[in-house]
Amino acid sequence: MNLRQRPIPTRRRGEANAPPPLKAEYNIIPIHNLLTDHPSLRIPEVRAAAAALRTASFDLRKPPFIAWHNGLDLVDWLGFFFGFQRDNVRNQREHLVLHLANSQMRRHSKQSDPVDAIHPAVLRSFRKKLLRNYISWCSYLGRRPNLLLSNRRDSDLLRRELLYVSLYLLIWGEAANLRFTPECICYIYHHMAMELNQILEDRIDENTGSPFVPPISGENAFLNRVIAPIYNVIKTEVERSRNGTAPHSAWRNYDDINEFFWSRRCFRRLNWPIDRASNFFATTRDKRVGKTGFVEQRTFWNVFRSFDRVWVLLFLFLQAAIIVAWEGKEYPWQALEITDVQVKLLTVFITWSGLRLLQSVLDAGTQYSLVSKETVWLGVRMVLKGVVASTWIIVFSVFYARIWSQKNSDGEWSDGANQKIITFLWAVFVFIIPELLALVLFVLPWIRNLIEETDWMILYLLTWWFHTRIFVGRGLREGLVNNIKYTLFWIAVLASKFSFSYFLQIKPLVAPTKALLDLKRPNYDWHEFFNNTNRAAVIFLWVPVVLVYLMDLQIWYSIFSSLVGAIIGLFSHLGEIRNIEQLRLRFQFFASALQFNLKPDVENTSPQATVAHKLRDAIHRLKLRYGLGQPYKKIESSPVEATRFALIWNEIIITMREEDIISDREWELMELPPNCWDIRVIRWPCFLLCNELLLALGQAGELGDSSDRGLWFRMCKNEYTRCAVIEAYDSIRYLFREIIKYNTEEYSIVSKFFAEIAHDIEMEKFIGAYKMTVLPQIHTQLVSLIELLLMPKKDLSKVVNVLQALYELSVREFPNVKKSIAQLRQDGMAPTNSATDSGLLFENAVQFPDDEDAMFYKQLRRLRTILTSRDSMHNVPKNLEARRRISFFSNSLFMNMPRAPRVEKMMAFSVLTPYYDEEVLYGKESLRSPNEDGISTLFYLQKIYEDEWENFMERMRREGMENDKDIWSTKARELRLWASHRGQTLSRTVRGMMYYYRALKMLAFLDSASEVDIRQGSQDIASLGSLKKHTGLDGIGSGKPQHSRNLNRSSSVSLLFKGHEFGCAMMKYTYVLACQMYGYHKGKGDARAEDILYLMKNNEALRVAYVDEDHVGREEVEYYSVLVKYDQQLKQEVEIYRIRLPGPLKLGEGKPENQNHAIIFTRGDALQTIDMNQDNCFEEALKMRNLLEEFKKHYGIRKPTILGVREYVFTGSVSSLAWFMSAQETSFVTLGQRVLANPLKVRMHYGHPDVFDRFWFMTRGGISKASRVINISEDIFAGFNCTLRGGNVTHHEYIQVGKGRDVGLNQISMFEAKVSSGNGEQILSRDVYRLGHRLDFFRMLSFYFTSVGSYFNTMMVVLTVYTFLWGRLYLALSGVEREAKGRASSGNNDALGTIINQQFIVQIGLFTALPMIVENTIEHGFLHAVWDFLTMQLQLASLFYTFSLGTRTHFFGRTILHGGAKYRGTGRGFVVQHKCFAENYRLYARSHFVKAIELGVILTVYASHSPLAKNTFVYIAMTISCWFLVVSWIMSPFVFNPSGFDWLKTVYDLDDFMDWIWYRGVLVKADQSWETWWYEEQDHLRTTGLWGKLLEIILDLRFFFFQYGIVYRLKIADGNKSIGVYLLSWLYMVAAVAIYVIMTYARDKYAAKQHKNYRLVQVLVTMVMVLVIVLFLQFTDLVVLDLITSLLAFIPTGWGIILIAQVLRPFLQSTVVWETLVSMARLYDMMLGLIVMVPLALLSWMPGFQAMQTRILFNEAFSRGLQISRILTGKKSNMDI
Repeated sequence: MNLRQRPIPTRRRGEANAPPPLKAEYNIIPIHNLLTDHPSLRIPEVRAAAAALRTASFDLRKPPFIAWHNGLDLVDWLGFFFGFQRDNVRNQREHLVLHLANSQMRRHSKQSDPVDAIHPAVLRSFRKKLLRNYISWCSYLGRRPNLLLSNRRDSDLLRRELLYVSLYLLIWGEAANLRFTPECICYIYHHMAMELNQILEDRIDENTGSPFVPPISGENAFLNRVIAPIYNVIKTEVERSRNGTAPHSAWRNYDDINEFFWSRRCFRRLNWPIDRASNFFATTRDKRVGKTGFVEQRTFWNVFRSFDRVWVLLFLFLQAAIIVAWEGKEYPWQALEITDVQVKLLTVFITWSGLRLLQSVLDAGTQYSLVSKETVWLGVRMVLKGVVASTWIIVFSVFYARIWSQKNSDGEWSDGANQKIITFLWAVFVFIIPELLALVLFVLPWIRNLIEETDWMILYLLTWWFHTRIFVGRGLREGLVNNIKYTLFWIAVLASKFSFSYFLQIKPLVAPTKALLDLKRPNYDWHEFFNNTNRAAVIFLWVPVVLVYLMDLQIWYSIFSSLVGAIIGLFSHLGEIRNIEQLRLRFQFFASALQFNLKPDVENTSPQATVAHKLRDAIHRLKLRYGLGQPYKKIESSPVEATRFALIWNEIIITMREEDIISDREWELMELPPNCWDIRVIRWPCFLLCNELLLALGQAGELGDSSDRGLWFRMCKNEYTRCAVIEAYDSIRYLFREIIKYNTEEYSIVSKFFAEIAHDIEMEKFIGAYKMTVLPQIHTQLVSLIELLLMPKKDLSKVVNVLQALYELSVREFPNVKKSIAQLRQDGMAPTNSATDSGLLFENAVQFPDDEDAMFYKQLRRLRTILTSRDSMHNVPKNLEARRRISFFSNSLFMNMPRAPRVEKMMAFSVLTPYYDEEVLYGKESLRSPNEDGISTLFYLQKIYEDEWENFMERMRREGMENDKDIWSTKARELRLWASHRGQTLSRTVRGMMYYYRALKMLAFLDSASEVDIRQGSQDIASLGSLKKHTGLDGIGSGKPQHSRNLNRSSSVSLLFKGHEFGCAMMKYTYVLACQMYGYHKGKGDARAEDILYLMKNNEALRVAYVDEDHVGREEVEYYSVLVKYDQQLKQEVEIYRIRLPGPLKLGEGKPENQNHAIIFTRGDALQTIDMNQDNCFEEALKMRNLLEEFKKHYGIRKPTILGVREYVFTGSVSSLAWFMSAQETSFVTLGQRVLANPLKVRMHYGHPDVFDRFWFMTRGGISKASRVINISEDIFAGFNCTLRGGNVTHHEYIQVGKGRDVGLNQISMFEAKVSSGNGEQILSRDVYRLGHRLDFFRMLSFYFTSVGSYFNTMMVVLTVYTFLWGRLYLALSGVEREAKGRASSGNNDALGTIINQQFIVQIGLFTALPMIVENTIEHGFLHAVWDFLTMQLQLASLFYTFSLGTRTHFFGRTILHGGAKYRGTGRGFVVQHKCFAENYRLYARSHFVKAIELGVILTVYASHSPLAKNTFVYIAMTISCWFLVVSWIMSPFVFNPSGFDWLKTVYDLDDFMDWIWYRGVLVKADQSWETWWYEEQDHLRTTGLWGKLLEIILDLRFFFFQYGIVYRLKIADGNKSIGVYLLSWLYMVAAVAIYVIMTYARDKYAAKQHKNYRLVQVLVTMVMVLVIVLFLQFTDLVVLDLITSLLAFIPTGWGIILIAQVLRPFLQSTVVWETLVSMARLYDMMLGLIVMVPLALLSWMPGFQAMQTRILFNEAFSRGLQISRILTGKKSNMDI
């Protein structure tokens, strides 16, 4: 029975034991009324689970003060005793029943097992899984779990199992924000389970003498007395965070609250019932509990502190390499033979101990606040570690000095000296004992896991020195096989990196370094403070080399991961079917593969598949994959198998038609029709049979002299040719029997003719009996006949003429031996009636089928297609998205995936989508309203998706739309849906996720359908769901009205459903939308609420969870988590559950809090997290059963807890930027994550659409973390948490989910800023620190270089450019470069060239380009990949990737240094609107423009003062990558801005920019006033700490270097190198500021009323300035060029002063200086803006650049038919629609 037709269950009133009125509304199954006629209640396992809850409560002591009745069950019993909310009880009852029923259904039951009872093993397994974390927590704290379970298998054990799991679920369901603190829930559960045991044991309360009742009971007692107090603590701490701006060390986040329960003090402090007087609840600073477990400190040192082993390795090798290279030998092993070098290498141990000291100092400096009376040993260990590290430094230094002392005294390496070396090595051995022990445990990982997971105190004491004992991060080692795989990977990477670094980075710099050090007393061009040495020059020479040395391991990782990823991809059989053409060749095997993977394996009934069965499956998969044998023959021989495949394939094609990515014509060409017309072969889709019949005719003509066997053998080489010939023959035979009246002479002649042909074929005499040359003529006449039959008005005479012509050809011309009329009559091949013979043959024998016989005409059109089609059908389907989907789906079926179980035995799962206030459906006005260029969203979509728009209009016409202009009236909803399904809207996501429900219903039907059901059903679908005669391949435009049936779900396999499919699908799948603001939107009457209601109305499995605010008083507000659905019978939205929250939902980050409140309404064993910019397709939903089976397999030593799923980006065709972003994202979500999962074993959770083991995560903190700011990248922390808690993350590429990405530069930049800031916060987090220390060395390397390390190394790339250019500037301005030019070798520039070239390779996007090319090669072919790469370069992809480099660097660095990470809403709309210059300046001034101008000034100054710059080639070779970076950072916002080089827009932008600069309004937004924006840009400096401010000031001091270097170069200095020259130059700055102050004072005082005085002051100041300049020109060596050159000196100084003043703002803002600084800053921003505007204006003025830019930006859209010139100019003559 369909759920939509379900009767409302009625309540019986007035009965003696009747329960009180219960809510009729239910979520999935009506447990409150088991007599309801509901599909799921027909399932015995559901009834058994519900009965188990009822019967288990029969003989329990009833709660006092409650009228107990038979309608209540065990969950109600717990709710009454412990004060749980009623709706929480209802929710968790359904949760438990559903899970137990699903688990029982999956169980391989024996015949002896009762059907109506839950098997004890099911409940036991669930209890173990649900309470495993609680049991581990008890073991960790040395407490005995309060689970009293006997070994007897009796009813009491079953009841206790039920009680324990129910209690946990009830606690979890009402815990609200405490669900982020899993061990806090364990603490609560521990005590409530103890109270439960006391009730079960009938304990007597010592205080009252009555039976024990929990002290916390009554209505809402659990919420008010347990949850609310702890919630209020979290809320208070969040308030202390000042909205996340306070230092993390100043307040407790979720992790701190949770980790308080990792020590036994929680039992002493909190007690039970919870002691509100505990200092845990204190708010004053001196009494409150501080940070727990970890203190997040904002410093760059966290990179070293968390990943110290990486830096130790790099620094020690660098030191060793320099020592070896310094000897000047050609190869390092030659130097290592020298004893001096060997001894010098021992200094690495001094460095190593120094790094240990640094680590201990950093630990103490950042974590000292953790030390308290209870954690005194932590402080002791901090001190001891520092002391021990210092001791080792002293020991090694003394021993090392003694070696050289002995050697020097002996004059050679004597025995005494060698003995000293041995002593040193013994000390080294003691020093590295911990490392040797770690190595042994690395080789034997199971021993390490055993030690870490065992909670023995003796083991804790033994490991106390090495790390703090914590609950997570234990037993993280992988198995030996995985160890070997990722160890070999990293050995190869490190060997390549260190070889390259030695020979091409370090060794070439040794000679220049020696030359510089040997350069005695160089002639400096300025005042040099240390003029006896060139160490400063050497430092500037080496710093960029060292930075690249520290960074380029990232490059080597990219190279090797690309290669390994390619190999794994090839072995995974990715890209074997790359296009439709390749699918054509393997379609028969594809059909068998689909059956093999999607049809349940009926043979495999045992829990553990036998080895023989697995082997048989593997062999069968190999046959399918490589085309061995003919497995498709099985389908052909079994009509049921063929029909089953046809049902699935046709459903896939129908969904594509519903999505409008194929047309009606393509639908007919691609569907696989049911077997009819007595056709003997599989009727493959028409697009596979194109040209096959014509080829067969050609072969028959060519081989007319051969044998029948030879010709048939030739045709059978191609399966499609064989099928096309047989189908055409059978169809023609059936057609003649259909159009010629039965029992006529003509019917007899035709039957006799076909019988004779059949006989000749059977006897292999066909070629001998007939002329093959006549076949083309017969073919032509047959085509003519079919065309006549397909005409709307049939002409009988023409049909008769064609039939007579066919008769003449077939009977008289076709046979080799001509027969007389008499012979023909004798053989029954000619009419016996002489009147018929005289010319009336067929005239009275033709009967036309009924025009409404859709089935007949559909088959006739197919026959015509087979007879006439040529190569044109190679382009079917035409839509690129349809081709991509079909190719991927067909390829995936040849990949390794688990066999699918029956739907009833599959894992149940839910999908959860968080939603805030984004677009649900595009509104009519938003689609029609034009932007400033006159372009509407709909017009843009029509051009981007031109073919899909045509398909949509075709579908609307077929559904009754008579005029295209009616689209806005009669089909407005369909139009809005069509547009919304092409954007990043909620409706698109819901449509995609509901394909799961649709797929499960179909698969449930196919699982249970009999052969009769399938055969008969396919015929019903064909007759009911086919297109009408006038809507097929020739009906469009025929002029007749089209009244065909709608193409909707009723035309699919759903016609065959019997009713149980709905219940089965609802049991297995739930979709919950976490629409946090839905209640608010409903209250306001927002259109989004109406649209969400529409989605619920049309998707019965959709549920919406939202937070409702109930104002119960003037100021009191109650908050509720509410779940609603749309009742199909009541035709309205109904509320299912309303669970009160302890307070406002959002304490931390919004998205995880939203997910957390809705997760209690999800069901099933698995949970897929889907964002609202995602999509799915039906054919991928079919494979979800297979994917969920992965949870049962071991990957390494663990089963998966997160199944990583591949994504495809569907926004890549909108513009070139979208393509770049899509390509970058695709390479990461495929090749990148493939390598992370295998072999590196460090794949985390990077967002959606991963599938979680729901109960595993439910008990361990949820699917994300929510602490304010630190968890701004909330998703990845689920992966961190999973790994730390012993989970396992895998990656699977045989299934994929769609994903939208940002499509405009500003959107992309905001997204990059959010992610980069999130990575900056991750570096501070405890999760990253613990992973850096708890993972083994090689997994730690993998984790570092694929997470925060990649962002840190990106920043190092930019720092390399800075240090290189500042170093060259120092060498040029100081004169060292000139002095060294003649004396030093060219190796200096060679080495630096290598360094900068490396940086350039990184800069143009090697991090993303190489993986992108490799993955593209695997999946699409090498030539396609190369072409795509070249096209991207021509579209300036390198410009974009270099610009992104700057974005990531700026926000990552600023976040680590100062904080300021925040959520940045990017908006997910389409970008065709021009962004004004002022907006671009606000976004990129600090992150890109200022930095680019700084580098440009350095390059300019260097070019004018460096002797090397006179050699143009050398200068270009050394600085080209730097100039490229400057150009990229300045020009990218305009190159990728629509109409960016339009001259008129540039002029308007300049005016708008100047208005913005000079606007002085009060309380205005940043986009209106420069001053507001300027203050907002400094917000991060207000929240940063002391060290952040100091470092900022130190970095800002670099701008004073310009002045110092240039003033000595001015002619007025006359070669004087005294420090006084520099000091006197400051008079210039003082004079400039004085002039500015005078002019400002005069303007404020005289400009308004005494204008003449103001002009007089201006004249006087100008005259004085001119007079001073003239005097200087006359009486000093000043020249005019000095005035220009000095600008390059003093303008940077002014900028440096402004930056330092911003840091010192708290001290300066109240002084008179501040206004002057603000005014100066305004002038500087105006000047910087004009500098950026100059190249923009020049390119806008030059002809052709606008057209070129448009082509670059929208090239991809061009190839999709986008008339971009019309779009951007607003000339849209066809905007009627």
